[in-house]
Amino acid sequence: MFQHLPRWLPIALIVGVASGCDGSMGLFPRSSADPTEAPTASVQAPSPAGDAMQEPPVATAMTQATVATSDGATKPFAFQAPNATDAPATCSFDGLVLPAEAKLFAAGAYGGRRLDYQIDQSGSEATQIDVAVNHPDAPVVLMLGSYEPTVWNIGWSSGTRILAVLVSGYHRQVVTGLPAGVPTMVSTYDNKGACGYYYVTAEKAGTLNPVARRVFGRPIDMVFPAREGRVVIGSPLTASTALITDQSAKPPQSFRTPDSQQAGPAGLEYAVSQGLLRRASQADADAWLAARAARAVADIPPIAGGRPAGRITMHNGYVVQKAFVFPAGLYGAHSATFFVPKGVPRPTGNAGHSSVYDFNTLDCSGALCNLD
Repeated sequence: MFQHLPRWLPIALIVGVASGCDGSMGLFPRSSADPTEAPTASVQAPSPAGDAMQEPPVATAMTQATVATSDGATKPFAFQAPNATDAPATCSFDGLVLPAEAKLFAAGAYGGRRLDYQIDQSGSEATQIDVAVNHPDAPVVLMLGSYEPTVWNIGWSSGTRILAVLVSGYHRQVVTGLPAGVPTMVSTYDNKGACGYYYVTAEKAGTLNPVARRVFGRPIDMVFPAREGRVVIGSPLTASTALITDQSAKPPQSFRTPDSQQAGPAGLEYAVSQGLLRRASQADADAWLAARAARAVADIPPIAGGRPAGRITMHNGYVVQKAFVFPAGLYGAHSATFFVPKGVPRPTGNAGHSSVYDFNTLDCSGALCNLD
């Protein structure tokens, strides 16, 4: 019966004609199922082996991924993400409305009294400033600021009410002692805070009111410079003034950076204690200069008496003994001079302002290199 049908007629239609079905059962069959019932799943036959559009099985892709991570070509990548909550997104206290009688006080110093540990990656020792707020006559808002990394340890007298605290500085600033309900914002140079940075001294008083007006809409009522890591804000303390602080206040030591993450000189001393570095001597500098002088230099004529040996300005000298990562904060006075012996890998990371004299290449890198 098919001999009179056109050759291009689809096979499905031929089957439909052969079975005597009407057109309603052709390429778009109607479902006879109850519309309230869930449709049954259909299984699609796999494409022919030569089909170019065929997707590889999922299991194959997963196997390839497993091989790619287990063939020895990769290793875990240690990465410490920055703490996004350290920097305010906007330079404002949401919902804060200051009563007319509130006082805005500023206090601080270039730094407080020195602590024997670090709280950030600046390479500087942390400082601490103890703040006693004594102003029960009206609620207060505080602007605190220190250039150095500082722990602000806050207490207050009975009846004193602190509405908000803005803290700033160049390096990290942390606050302890305030109740959890007191809004606090920390904006520093290092955390790229939305309010920029400032610190509070008598000499820097002219920079404070623009910040105060931007954040609180009013100028500062009084500036209280801190001395020797302590400051009283408001009225002077008397023998009968009792100061309190938050029951759950963290001790300043809790902000200490772990020894393995110390920056600057402290990080270098930790590396010495772990055998990664040793202290350098003038003999190490002389050995590098001698090795470099013995190297054949192309297209330089011989000099009677020999070429000048050169000199090395060695500041905080160290010899690298094992694979080593530069600690953060090797800038200015915290920089160092490193000698890398032959066969020892060159340190990785940011050398800052440090100089690196490499016996493997007989080259020096760094701002203070003196080669000739």
